[in-house]
Amino acid sequence: MYGRHHRKARILFSLSDVLFTAVAFEAAYHTRTLLPFARFFEIPQPNYGLVLSFAFLVWVALGYWLGVYERLDSAHLRVIIRDTTRQCGLAIIAVVLFEFSLRMDLSRPFLALFVTYNWLLLLLFRWKAGKLVGLIRKEFAAPHFVMVVGLGPRAVRLGRMLEKSSDYGIRLTGFLSEEESPPAAMRLDGSYPVHPLSRLAHLLRVQVIDEILFAVDSDRLASLEDVFLLCDEEGVRTRVAVDFFPHVNSEVYLDRYGGTPLLTFAAAPHDEVRLVVKRILDVLVAGLALAFLAPFMAVIALLIRVTSSGPAIFQQIRCGLNGRRFVFYKFRSMVNNAEEMKPALAHLNSKDIAFKIPNDPRMTAIGRWLRKFSIDEWPQLWNILKGDMSLVGPRPAVPEEVERYKRWQRRRLRMRPGLTCLWAVQGRDRLDFDTWMKLDMQYIDNWSLALDWKILLRTIPYVLMGKGAH
Repeated sequence: MYGRHHRKARILFSLSDVLFTAVAFEAAYHTRTLLPFARFFEIPQPNYGLVLSFAFLVWVALGYWLGVYERLDSAHLRVIIRDTTRQCGLAIIAVVLFEFSLRMDLSRPFLALFVTYNWLLLLLFRWKAGKLVGLIRKEFAAPHFVMVVGLGPRAVRLGRMLEKSSDYGIRLTGFLSEEESPPAAMRLDGSYPVHPLSRLAHLLRVQVIDEILFAVDSDRLASLEDVFLLCDEEGVRTRVAVDFFPHVNSEVYLDRYGGTPLLTFAAAPHDEVRLVVKRILDVLVAGLALAFLAPFMAVIALLIRVTSSGPAIFQQIRCGLNGRRFVFYKFRSMVNNAEEMKPALAHLNSKDIAFKIPNDPRMTAIGRWLRKFSIDEWPQLWNILKGDMSLVGPRPAVPEEVERYKRWQRRRLRMRPGLTCLWAVQGRDRLDFDTWMKLDMQYIDNWSLALDWKILLRTIPYVLMGKGAH
């Protein structure tokens, strides 16, 4: 599915959640009023609109947060049941907490009916959602006629993908070749005519062509400038298959610098609006956390100074966004000369590149407790305020470790380092170094604001129970 079609599908599914939530709410309300219970049931008008509006918000927010709308066009029935159950379950809990906080005292049978009706309506609708997405792709049943430039393996592969999209309104109508005497037809699952590229102007006059896809070698693109200009003048949409570029992890998009168009490959998140929102949330949360924790941090600093010699705050140079170096802060949890002792303890290291020793003998008595519950990390809230770090992101590494990274591992530097990360909630220090790296790549490739909040919320119980920390 083209990205624009995917966006349409997500919008349509979120609107369907609003519609079915409204229907379920109204149906549950009328059903409850008809039930022969002793207690009279009625929701005053201001509360009615308030609860319904909150239900709209929470159902749609959970749909995006749980990734429900991403899977509806192709999900198995078992996945649809699982996703719908999770969404409705969490949503009704949120509604109960909302009405409890406002002391509305809604009828429990009404709430049970509401979530049941909504679950059934959403489940039935989503079961048939694939066909609905087909309608979206068809642009309300209007066929979309496409031609492919090229006859090589890339063009054949693209042609086969277009054939598979025929149920969704996409029609492969033929191929165009730079040869003046090309073969008469291209045989895939079906047979398609092959035309010389020199006849494109004539073809545009005598048949409907909505879009032309160029699947040619990159060194041929410059010679096709006149063809692109012809399509531009005719108003025909053109796309260039760019799978000949070796950027397998990158998102590809077109940007401009002044008047110069730039085909851009981004192997890390690049949506500046969402990144700004992430930064604003970092500052707000870190600032509030520092204000709340300041008295406790003062006590901890005093305890560190009293129980062992040396400063309360440990400072170290770490690598941040794109390799920028910054001063990293944490409460000192080891003896003051811990860095000088590393060579003598290297044989105890449990990681390939990072330096991690289970039950590290350099740890102080209070430091072991600080490390277990991640209290030693609290001063990094100041790093977050300064912009060196984020609440969520790959953990910052020391320069000596970065110098030993394999090439694929260096991509983790393309995201601002974080206080917590994906591997911190999937085993922490129990995981091997390569798993750390792979989970960091998974985070970068799938980053969203919702994912950040999922990781933050999952970090809390890990920290409180001291799981996985050495």
